[in-house]
Amino acid sequence: MPRVGIAIVNYRTAGLVVDCLRSLDAEMRARGDCHVIVVDNNSGDGSAERIADAVRAEGFDWATVLPLDRNPGFAGGNNAALRPLLAETPPPDYLMLLNPDTIVRPGAVTALVDFLEAHPRAGFAGSRLEDPDGTPQRSAFRFHSVASEFENGMRLGLVSKVLRGSIVAPPVRLETYRTDWVCGASVMIRRRVFDDVGLMDERYFLYYEEVDFILKARRAGWECWYVPASRVVHLEGQATGVTGAKKALRPRPRYWFESRARYFRQNHGPLYKALADVAWACGYAVYRMRRRLQRKPETDPPGLLRDFVRFNFLGLS
Repeated sequence: MPRVGIAIVNYRTAGLVVDCLRSLDAEMRARGDCHVIVVDNNSGDGSAERIADAVRAEGFDWATVLPLDRNPGFAGGNNAALRPLLAETPPPDYLMLLNPDTIVRPGAVTALVDFLEAHPRAGFAGSRLEDPDGTPQRSAFRFHSVASEFENGMRLGLVSKVLRGSIVAPPVRLETYRTDWVCGASVMIRRRVFDDVGLMDERYFLYYEEVDFILKARRAGWECWYVPASRVVHLEGQATGVTGAKKALRPRPRYWFESRARYFRQNHGPLYKALADVAWACGYAVYRMRRRLQRKPETDPPGLLRDFVRFNFLGLS
Protein backbone atom coordinates (compact mmCIF):
# COMPACT_ATOMS: atom_id res chain seq x y z
CA MET A 1 0.00 0.00 0.00
CA PRO A 2 1.50 3.39 -0.96
CA ARG A 3 2.76 5.48 1.95
CA VAL A 4 1.07 8.82 2.61
CA GLY A 5 2.27 11.83 4.57
CA ILE A 6 -0.18 14.58 5.50
CA ALA A 7 0.63 18.17 6.49
CA ILE A 8 -1.84 20.25 8.51
CA VAL A 9 -0.98 23.84 9.48
CA ASN A 10 -2.65 25.31 12.55
CA TYR A 11 -2.91 28.89 13.71
CA ARG A 12 -5.26 29.33 16.64
CA THR A 13 -7.75 26.72 15.40
CA ALA A 14 -7.00 23.85 17.79
CA GLY A 15 -10.62 22.71 18.04
CA LEU A 16 -10.92 22.49 14.26
CA VAL A 17 -7.67 20.53 14.02
CA VAL A 18 -8.83 17.98 16.60
CA ASP A 19 -12.09 17.48 14.68
CA CYS A 20 -10.10 17.06 11.46
CA LEU A 21 -7.85 14.43 13.07
CA ARG A 22 -10.89 12.55 14.36
CA SER A 23 -12.30 12.45 10.83
CA LEU A 24 -9.00 10.96 9.60
CA ASP A 25 -8.62 8.32 12.31
CA ALA A 26 -10.45 5.39 10.74
CA GLU A 27 -8.76 5.78 7.37
CA MET A 28 -5.30 6.27 8.88
CA ARG A 29 -5.66 3.06 10.88
CA ALA A 30 -7.02 1.17 7.87
CA ARG A 31 -4.11 2.25 5.66
CA GLY A 32 -1.60 1.49 8.39
CA ASP A 33 1.42 3.38 7.05
CA CYS A 34 0.54 7.06 7.20
CA HIS A 35 2.10 9.92 9.11
CA VAL A 36 0.28 13.20 9.81
CA ILE A 37 2.31 16.18 11.01
CA VAL A 38 0.37 19.06 12.54
CA VAL A 39 2.45 22.23 12.45
CA ASP A 40 1.52 24.97 14.91
CA ASN A 41 2.52 28.36 13.52
CA ASN A 42 3.35 29.89 16.91
CA SER A 43 -0.33 30.35 17.80
CA GLY A 44 0.50 31.63 21.27
CA ASP A 45 -2.87 30.48 22.62
CA GLY A 46 -2.01 26.97 23.82
CA SER A 47 -3.07 25.37 20.53
CA ALA A 48 -0.02 23.14 20.24
CA GLU A 49 -0.53 21.78 23.75
CA ARG A 50 -4.25 21.21 23.22
CA ILE A 51 -3.67 19.33 19.99
CA ALA A 52 -0.86 17.25 21.51
CA ASP A 53 -3.09 16.39 24.47
CA ALA A 54 -5.84 15.23 22.10
CA VAL A 55 -3.35 13.13 20.09
CA ARG A 56 -2.30 11.33 23.27
CA ALA A 57 -5.78 11.04 24.78
CA GLU A 58 -7.41 9.66 21.63
CA GLY A 59 -4.54 7.38 20.63
CA PHE A 60 -3.69 9.03 17.32
CA ASP A 61 -0.34 7.27 17.09
CA TRP A 62 -0.13 8.20 13.41
CA ALA A 63 0.00 11.95 14.22
CA THR A 64 2.82 14.24 15.41
CA VAL A 65 2.59 17.85 16.58
CA LEU A 66 5.39 20.19 15.50
CA PRO A 67 5.32 23.62 17.21
CA LEU A 68 7.21 26.47 15.55
CA ASP A 69 8.66 29.54 17.22
CA ARG A 70 7.33 31.88 14.52
CA ASN A 71 4.47 32.11 12.03
CA PRO A 72 5.84 31.55 8.51
CA GLY A 73 2.39 31.41 6.88
CA PHE A 74 0.76 28.66 4.84
CA ALA A 75 3.70 27.80 2.58
CA GLY A 76 6.27 27.97 5.37
CA GLY A 77 4.10 25.98 7.75
CA ASN A 78 3.47 23.24 5.21
CA ASN A 79 7.13 23.13 4.25
CA ALA A 80 8.01 22.64 7.93
CA ALA A 81 5.95 19.42 7.83
CA LEU A 82 6.99 18.34 4.34
CA ARG A 83 10.73 18.45 5.06
CA PRO A 84 10.71 15.75 7.78
CA LEU A 85 8.14 13.72 5.86
CA LEU A 86 10.34 13.73 2.75
CA ALA A 87 13.35 12.80 4.91
CA GLU A 88 11.71 9.64 6.25
CA THR A 89 13.09 6.24 5.22
CA PRO A 90 11.43 5.36 3.01
CA PRO A 91 9.74 8.68 2.19
CA PRO A 92 5.99 8.77 1.50
CA ASP A 93 4.91 8.09 -2.07
CA TYR A 94 2.34 10.86 -1.77
CA LEU A 95 2.06 13.97 0.37
CA MET A 96 -1.21 15.68 1.18
CA LEU A 97 -1.89 19.27 2.14
CA LEU A 98 -4.97 19.46 4.36
CA ASN A 99 -6.54 22.53 5.93
CA PRO A 100 -7.35 22.54 9.64
CA ASP A 101 -10.92 23.65 8.85
CA THR A 102 -11.80 20.40 7.10
CA ILE A 103 -13.68 17.21 7.92
CA VAL A 104 -12.50 14.30 5.79
CA ARG A 105 -15.25 12.01 4.52
CA PRO A 106 -14.58 8.24 4.70
CA GLY A 107 -12.25 7.07 1.94
CA ALA A 108 -11.31 10.57 0.76
CA VAL A 109 -7.56 10.06 1.21
CA THR A 110 -7.56 6.66 -0.51
CA ALA A 111 -9.58 8.00 -3.46
CA LEU A 112 -6.83 10.53 -4.20
CA VAL A 113 -4.06 7.94 -3.83
CA ASP A 114 -5.88 5.48 -6.10
CA PHE A 115 -6.29 8.14 -8.77
CA LEU A 116 -2.62 9.10 -8.71
CA GLU A 117 -1.62 5.44 -8.80
CA ALA A 118 -3.65 5.02 -11.98
CA HIS A 119 -2.44 8.22 -13.69
CA PRO A 120 1.37 8.43 -13.68
CA ARG A 121 1.56 11.92 -15.23
CA ALA A 122 -0.79 13.37 -12.63
CA GLY A 123 1.19 15.26 -10.02
CA PHE A 124 -1.81 16.64 -8.12
CA ALA A 125 -5.25 15.32 -7.21
CA GLY A 126 -7.66 17.67 -5.47
CA SER A 127 -10.75 16.76 -3.47
CA ARG A 128 -14.32 17.88 -3.97
CA LEU A 129 -14.74 20.44 -1.19
CA GLU A 130 -18.24 20.85 0.18
CA ASP A 131 -20.35 22.48 2.85
CA PRO A 132 -21.47 20.37 5.83
CA ASP A 133 -24.79 19.72 4.06
CA GLY A 134 -22.99 18.33 1.01
CA THR A 135 -23.32 21.41 -1.22
CA PRO A 136 -20.20 21.46 -3.40
CA GLN A 137 -17.80 24.39 -3.31
CA ARG A 138 -15.80 25.60 -6.28
CA SER A 139 -12.39 24.01 -5.80
CA ALA A 140 -11.05 23.40 -9.33
CA PHE A 141 -9.74 26.51 -11.05
CA ARG A 142 -8.11 28.13 -14.07
CA PHE A 143 -4.92 30.13 -13.84
CA HIS A 144 -5.26 33.87 -13.31
CA SER A 145 -4.92 36.14 -16.34
CA VAL A 146 -5.58 39.71 -17.45
CA ALA A 147 -8.95 38.57 -18.82
CA SER A 148 -9.88 36.78 -15.60
CA GLU A 149 -8.95 39.85 -13.53
CA PHE A 150 -11.21 42.04 -15.64
CA GLU A 151 -14.09 39.55 -15.39
CA ASN A 152 -13.61 39.20 -11.64
CA GLY A 153 -13.71 42.96 -11.17
CA MET A 154 -16.58 43.72 -13.56
CA ARG A 155 -19.01 41.01 -12.41
CA LEU A 156 -21.37 41.54 -15.30
CA GLY A 157 -23.25 38.64 -16.87
CA LEU A 158 -22.51 39.64 -20.46
CA VAL A 159 -18.80 40.08 -19.78
CA SER A 160 -18.65 36.78 -17.89
CA LYS A 161 -20.35 35.02 -20.78
CA VAL A 162 -17.87 36.39 -23.31
CA LEU A 163 -14.91 35.56 -21.05
CA ARG A 164 -16.29 32.27 -19.69
CA GLY A 165 -13.16 30.43 -20.80
CA SER A 166 -11.05 32.67 -18.58
CA ILE A 167 -13.13 32.61 -15.38
CA VAL A 168 -10.87 31.45 -12.56
CA ALA A 169 -13.62 29.65 -10.61
CA PRO A 170 -15.93 27.93 -13.13
CA PRO A 171 -19.12 26.16 -12.04
CA VAL A 172 -18.75 22.88 -10.17
CA ARG A 173 -18.61 19.76 -12.32
CA LEU A 174 -19.54 16.26 -11.19
CA GLU A 175 -16.96 14.30 -13.15
CA THR A 176 -13.22 13.81 -12.71
CA TYR A 177 -11.31 16.11 -15.04
CA ARG A 178 -7.97 17.80 -15.65
CA THR A 179 -7.81 21.40 -14.47
CA ASP A 180 -5.22 24.15 -14.07
CA TRP A 181 -5.05 24.10 -10.28
CA VAL A 182 -6.99 22.93 -7.24
CA CYS A 183 -7.57 24.37 -3.80
CA GLY A 184 -4.77 23.71 -1.32
CA ALA A 185 -7.32 22.88 1.39
CA SER A 186 -7.19 19.22 0.33
CA VAL A 187 -4.74 18.14 -2.35
CA MET A 188 -2.59 15.02 -2.76
CA ILE A 189 0.82 15.53 -4.39
CA ARG A 190 3.10 12.92 -5.93
CA ARG A 191 6.48 12.91 -4.17
CA ARG A 192 8.36 13.20 -7.47
CA VAL A 193 6.84 16.65 -7.98
CA PHE A 194 8.96 17.89 -5.08
CA ASP A 195 12.02 16.29 -6.68
CA ASP A 196 11.37 18.38 -9.81
CA VAL A 197 10.27 21.77 -8.41
CA GLY A 198 11.21 21.77 -4.73
CA LEU A 199 8.98 22.97 -1.91
CA MET A 200 6.51 25.85 -1.96
CA ASP A 201 7.78 29.42 -2.12
CA GLU A 202 7.84 30.72 1.44
CA ARG A 203 7.83 34.34 0.27
CA TYR A 204 4.06 33.87 0.00
CA PHE A 205 2.58 34.27 3.46
CA LEU A 206 -0.97 33.24 2.58
CA TYR A 207 -2.86 32.85 -0.72
CA TYR A 208 -1.57 32.19 -4.25
CA GLU A 209 1.18 29.86 -2.98
CA GLU A 210 -0.54 26.70 -4.22
CA VAL A 211 -1.31 28.37 -7.58
CA ASP A 212 2.33 29.33 -7.97
CA PHE A 213 3.49 25.84 -6.96
CA ILE A 214 1.12 24.02 -9.31
CA LEU A 215 2.02 26.36 -12.20
CA LYS A 216 5.72 25.55 -11.70
CA ALA A 217 4.91 21.84 -11.68
CA ARG A 218 2.80 22.17 -14.82
CA ARG A 219 5.71 23.86 -16.60
CA ALA A 220 7.78 20.84 -15.51
CA GLY A 221 5.27 18.51 -17.20
CA TRP A 222 2.96 17.50 -14.32
CA GLU A 223 -0.82 17.38 -14.60
CA CYS A 224 -3.40 18.55 -12.05
CA TRP A 225 -6.78 16.81 -11.64
CA TYR A 226 -10.03 17.35 -9.79
CA VAL A 227 -11.21 14.08 -8.20
CA PRO A 228 -14.74 14.42 -6.76
CA ALA A 229 -14.71 10.82 -5.47
CA SER A 230 -12.66 12.33 -2.65
CA ARG A 231 -15.10 14.38 -0.57
CA VAL A 232 -13.95 16.76 2.13
CA VAL A 233 -16.07 19.19 4.14
CA HIS A 234 -14.45 22.63 4.09
CA LEU A 235 -15.58 25.12 6.73
CA GLU A 236 -14.52 27.89 4.39
CA GLY A 237 -12.89 30.95 5.95
CA GLN A 238 -12.90 29.63 9.52
CA ALA A 239 -9.13 29.78 9.71
CA THR A 240 -8.53 33.15 7.98
CA GLY A 241 -11.76 35.14 7.61
CA VAL A 242 -10.62 36.23 4.12
CA THR A 243 -13.10 33.92 2.37
CA GLY A 244 -16.53 32.62 3.33
CA ALA A 245 -19.19 34.44 5.31
CA LYS A 246 -16.68 36.59 7.24
CA LYS A 247 -14.97 38.13 4.20
CA ALA A 248 -17.05 41.34 4.16
CA LEU A 249 -16.57 42.12 7.85
CA ARG A 250 -13.01 43.44 7.78
CA PRO A 251 -10.52 44.90 5.26
CA ARG A 252 -8.59 42.49 3.11
CA PRO A 253 -5.18 41.92 4.74
CA ARG A 254 -1.99 43.27 3.26
CA TYR A 255 -0.58 39.77 2.71
CA TRP A 256 -3.33 39.04 0.16
CA PHE A 257 -2.25 41.99 -1.99
CA GLU A 258 1.41 41.03 -1.57
CA SER A 259 0.74 37.42 -2.61
CA ARG A 260 -1.29 38.45 -5.65
CA ALA A 261 1.39 40.90 -6.75
CA ARG A 262 4.15 38.32 -6.29
CA TYR A 263 2.25 35.70 -8.29
CA PHE A 264 1.75 37.91 -11.35
CA ARG A 265 5.19 39.53 -11.23
CA GLN A 266 7.08 36.27 -10.62
CA ASN A 267 5.24 34.14 -13.18
CA HIS A 268 4.35 36.65 -15.91
CA GLY A 269 6.57 39.71 -15.44
CA PRO A 270 5.98 43.30 -14.27
CA LEU A 271 4.25 44.49 -17.46
CA TYR A 272 1.70 41.67 -17.32
CA LYS A 273 1.09 42.40 -13.64
CA ALA A 274 0.46 46.07 -14.46
CA LEU A 275 -2.07 45.07 -17.13
CA ALA A 276 -3.79 42.73 -14.68
CA ASP A 277 -3.94 45.50 -12.07
CA VAL A 278 -5.51 47.96 -14.51
CA ALA A 279 -7.97 45.33 -15.75
CA TRP A 280 -9.23 44.51 -12.26
CA ALA A 281 -9.34 48.10 -11.02
CA CYS A 282 -11.26 49.36 -14.07
CA GLY A 283 -13.70 46.48 -13.97
CA TYR A 284 -14.28 46.81 -10.24
CA ALA A 285 -14.75 50.60 -10.42
CA VAL A 286 -17.52 50.09 -13.00
CA TYR A 287 -19.06 47.36 -10.83
CA ARG A 288 -19.16 49.62 -7.78
CA MET A 289 -20.92 52.38 -9.70
CA ARG A 290 -23.45 49.88 -11.03
CA ARG A 291 -23.97 48.39 -7.57
CA ARG A 292 -24.71 51.80 -6.07
CA LEU A 293 -27.16 52.70 -8.82
CA GLN A 294 -28.94 49.38 -8.35
CA ARG A 295 -28.75 49.72 -4.53
CA LYS A 296 -27.34 46.25 -4.09
CA PRO A 297 -25.95 45.27 -0.66
CA GLU A 298 -22.21 45.42 -0.02
CA THR A 299 -20.56 41.98 -0.08
CA ASP A 300 -16.89 42.94 -0.37
CA PRO A 301 -14.37 43.83 2.34
CA PRO A 302 -14.50 47.52 3.30
CA GLY A 303 -12.09 49.72 1.37
CA LEU A 304 -11.20 47.02 -1.16
CA LEU A 305 -10.77 49.34 -4.16
CA ARG A 306 -8.95 51.95 -2.07
CA ASP A 307 -6.54 49.36 -0.67
CA PHE A 308 -5.98 47.80 -4.10
CA VAL A 309 -5.08 51.17 -5.60
CA ARG A 310 -2.88 52.12 -2.64
CA PHE A 311 -0.90 48.89 -2.81
CA ASN A 312 -0.63 48.35 -6.57
CA PHE A 313 -0.49 51.89 -7.97
CA LEU A 314 0.69 54.15 -5.14
CA GLY A 315 3.13 51.74 -3.50
CA LEU A 316 1.64 52.35 -0.05
CA SER A 317 1.25 49.71 2.64
